Amino acid sequence: MSSRELANLHERWTAYQDLPELTSHWYWRPGWRADRQFYTWHLTFEHQPELHHVVTNLQRQLALPGLDLVPLDGLHLTMQGLGFTDEVTDHGLRTIVAEAQRRCAGIPPLELSLGPVDPDAEGIGLLVRPWDRVEQLRAAIRDAIGSVWQTVPEAAEGFRPHVTIAYSGSQTPTGPVRDRLNALRHQPPARVIIRQATLIALRRERRTYQWTTVAVASLTG
Repeated sequence: MSSRELANLHERWTAYQDLPELTSHWYWRPGWRADRQFYTWHLTFEHQPELHHVVTNLQRQLALPGLDLVPLDGLHLTMQGLGFTDEVTDHGLRTIVAEAQRRCAGIPPLELSLGPVDPDAEGIGLLVRPWDRVEQLRAAIRDAIGSVWQTVPEAAEGFRPHVTIAYSGSQTPTGPVRDRLNALRHQPPARVIIRQATLIALRRERRTYQWTTVAVASLTG
């Protein structure tokens, strides 16, 4: 783990120790509503048995009031948003996909480690490392968007790779969750190989994120 990743994890755990209560993740962000979908590039984790085994074991110990466990088929790493589906033209979408596919073809598959647990007020994630490989892929996707649109949505800075395994569903005292997590801090991570970035149409249903796959950009470098 690089010093950057270690320092960030330490800062977040220190803040979590002083957190009195969790905050519900499920408030509506600007522009969102129940019938609206959002185009975004994600990494998804189908056919990753080692990760699924680790997450299942962790979630078995995190079945606590106030936490909404993420289904295995809902595990994801948020990379780069595009915009709401009713605001992005079909031509713009197709052109961005083609540019992203061209750029991603020069990037090798990502070998990533997921873990240890990395909590905050809105949920419990797994630390993803190394960050630089994920950042390289995100930069390629942002370059693809920037070649089509004058403005790339979302800030380039402040990106922190993580995969959430449980969302906070209500304002709940942190103590019981923190006590459980302290016993899980040193669980071994899972290793995955990511061979594509996936463009999805994301929606919220019944306190989960669900999506339809729109396109993929294979990592074949």
